[in-house]
Amino acid sequence: MNKVNLVLEGGGMRGLYTAGVLDCFLDHKMFFKDIVGVSAGACNSVSYITGQRGRNLEINAGYCNDDRYLSIKGLFTRGSIFNMDFLFDDIPNKLIPFDYDKFKNSDCNLTVVATDCETGKSYYAPVKDMRVDDVYVRASSSIPLVSPIVEAAGRKLVDGGPSDSIPIHYSVHNGFDKHVVILTRHKGYEKKPNKFYPMYKFKLKNYPNLSQTIKNRHIYYNESVKLAEKLEEENKAVIIRPKKPIEISRFERNPENLKKLYVEGYKDAEEKYSELIQLCGDCSNFSSLQS
Repeated sequence: MNKVNLVLEGGGMRGLYTAGVLDCFLDHKMFFKDIVGVSAGACNSVSYITGQRGRNLEINAGYCNDDRYLSIKGLFTRGSIFNMDFLFDDIPNKLIPFDYDKFKNSDCNLTVVATDCETGKSYYAPVKDMRVDDVYVRASSSIPLVSPIVEAAGRKLVDGGPSDSIPIHYSVHNGFDKHVVILTRHKGYEKKPNKFYPMYKFKLKNYPNLSQTIKNRHIYYNESVKLAEKLEEENKAVIIRPKKPIEISRFERNPENLKKLYVEGYKDAEEKYSELIQLCGDCSNFSSLQS
């Protein structure tokens, strides 16, 4: 029996596109039991697993103008543009409650991608209980230089984007036959070398392997896109991605722009619905209304 993996790219606030896609899946009662997510993709996935439709939109559009959540000033006052304590403590425990028990009891297998500062390599962490394993989701979202290093499992971890922005190679190597890939960049997008690399090299001089990974990020990113597109041509993957360049930045603070991006993701997923059913219908770890 075939198995399908849901692969979620990151992208900061561009992740509202992914939030729209996942809410479309929920509305169609489409459930993927295996997910690998990076950064914002990992953050979006947890509310999908608990079936908390609209939660990701409520968080990001509702708090994007709140300095407790996102601010340049925070880089100097707390060492991070995104306030990780607000995001991973105040919001899920006080403001927009997260269903910890439903997540823990879910039969979904979530893997989040972080980057090991010492080795520069990807670290793939299973997330079973968000009361304990949220540290890996936090690490996966900790952008180098604008967020603090997260220590977990005896490692120093940061955002998974530098080492594996689109974990499609990981998905293939782990035996999945089919793949649903959610990207936050349009078709034809090609990542360029990081023009700020000299600054990264200087600031991360204690982590030369990490800075080298950042230097080469564009190479692996573009190879990952090519692999996903090849698998799609072979009818082994469905890619959902924006039809045109996303105009917002990863630090967008305009809620209306975020809402529009969310709707765009939802509509694009709707258009792919029949392809998704055709690809995943015979997969043992996928369920839908039409299964």
